[in-house]
Order: sequence, then C-alpha cells, then structure tokens
Amino acid sequence: MADEKNFEAPLADLRRRIEELEGYPEGSGHEAELDRLRSGLDKKAREVFGKLTPWQTTLVARHFDRPYTLDYIDHLMEDWVEIHGDRSFADDPAIVGGFATFRGRSVAVIGHQKGRGTKERIFRNFGQPRPEGYRKALRIFKMAEKFGLPVLTLIDTPGAYPGIGAEERGQAEAIARNLIEMAALRVPIIVTVTGEGGSGGALALGVGNRVFMLEYSIYSVISPEGCAAILWKDQERKAEAASALRLTAKDLARLGVIDGTIPEPVGGAHADHGLACRRVGDAIERALDELSDSSVETLVADRYRKFRALGTFEEG
Repeated sequence: MADEKNFEAPLADLRRRIEELEGYPEGSGHEAELDRLRSGLDKKAREVFGKLTPWQTTLVARHFDRPYTLDYIDHLMEDWVEIHGDRSFADDPAIVGGFATFRGRSVAVIGHQKGRGTKERIFRNFGQPRPEGYRKALRIFKMAEKFGLPVLTLIDTPGAYPGIGAEERGQAEAIARNLIEMAALRVPIIVTVTGEGGSGGALALGVGNRVFMLEYSIYSVISPEGCAAILWKDQERKAEAASALRLTAKDLARLGVIDGTIPEPVGGAHADHGLACRRVGDAIERALDELSDSSVETLVADRYRKFRALGTFEEG
C-alpha cells in the first residue's frame, strides 16, 4: 500500500493466475489451487480496499473497467429507447439518455458515458459533455415531466468540457439552466454517482430527491490535480489535495451532502459489473418506493429544502 498508484497490482496478479487456471480442462487437478487462489483474492481485496486513501479511491473511481451508464442500462433496464440531439445544435455522445422500463416502472434515464478503448473514448469526449449534452438532458427531463415519469441520473464525468466551442455555445448557461429546471421538476429524481462526480459537469445532472454514491466513487468541486495546481502550483501534491477535498462517499455522507452509500463488490465495481449494477438497482428501487406516494408539491419542496440546507456556517 506504500505505492499510491500500484496498490491493485497484487490483485491483478491473482486475477491473472485465476484466469489461467479457469482455462484448464475439468479433471486436470487444478481445482484445489483454483479455490485457494480465489479465497486469497477475496481476502487480499478486502485488505486492500479496506484502507484506501482518498487518492487511491480517486483512482478506483476512474478505473477504466468500472460500469458506465450503458452498462447499468444493459443490466437493469428493458425496452430502452435512446434520445439523440438537443434540437438546437447537435447530439453529444458524452451524455446518453432516453426512456426504459426499470423493474416494472417506466422511467427516464440520463447519464455520462466515458467509453472504452481509444476510439470510443474520443467519440465520447472522455465523458466530458458540451452544452448540447446538457440541453439534450434537459429535453429528456421535460419529456419525463410531461408524462409523469421518474428521472434516474448516473454521474461519471471529470467535468464539463472546457473547450472554446463549448464556451461559445454557452456551457455555463446550459449547466445553470439544468440546475434551475431540475430544482423545480415535478417528478421524482434519483441521482447516483457511479464514478467521478466532477464539478458543475456532474452537478448539472445532480439535483435530486435522493443522491447516492457508490462506495468508491468521488464527488467534488474540482479534481485533486486541479486543486493542487491552484493551491500549490504543483499537481504532484494531488494526493494531499484529495484528502483535503473530502471527496469520498464516506466523507460526503458524514457531511450530509448525499443520502446514502451503495456498497461495491469486493475489489470495486469493476470486479463484478453484475453485482454492482444490481446493488445500484436495489438502491434506486427503494428510493422510488419511498417517493411514490409523495405529491408533486412535496417532491419539489423537499428537493429545494434539501439543497438549501447543504453546508454549515457560523455568524461572527
């Protein structure tokens, strides 16, 4: 654990050996060794993930093989129909959204999509939305409101794209508009931070009646690297910045920023997509059950009070 970056290396070695043995034909005498390695992997993963630093948690949240929005949709949704475009400028692949059936309920689903592999990551702009992505999300929010459908959002972005074109097309206005509209939306909104929750790029999908975080996700006003560069003019102090930012699910639950933490499989969500998705689905289902009898007025008022109450201060 002394190495902040390569803390998962022992787990990777064990997984590789397990995969090799799993390829052996049955009856070749490897079963006992395979059981031993699986038991060792479980024990080692619990040990490693039981004492992650905030910076190591950041690395887990960014893991390239964590489930993304389309993975959750594939595992949890039926009758998925994706909506494209903001009806103003273009479609933005960094945000995916549409309508589906979730455990018997019709819902709207919107989330960030980072993509896997170089080609898809470039296509998805590494999960960094442009204004048209947020305006597409807003279009889906308003459609969900029109038809009385709950809204589920899945957050996983390093932040909104800071390019010149995005700024020219009103990046800040698009994010601000989503905050205003989500605050007043007349249907239940369930928010889940599944990986990175970066700044306003995350918050533009983050105003909900319930806000959850996966156990090893992060949620912060700025990345640790950005914070270190601003405060100390030195990105190498990113681990120190990660600790100061209080960006882990445990920290944010204690501060009252989120409503609950969703446990991840041993070794993180990337170790077992199916189990991670089921646990997210269970948390969403419980929240929808809790909110199903709430009036429109109660939903909006409670959401407003929830966000107005964030933070503490002292009067001098």
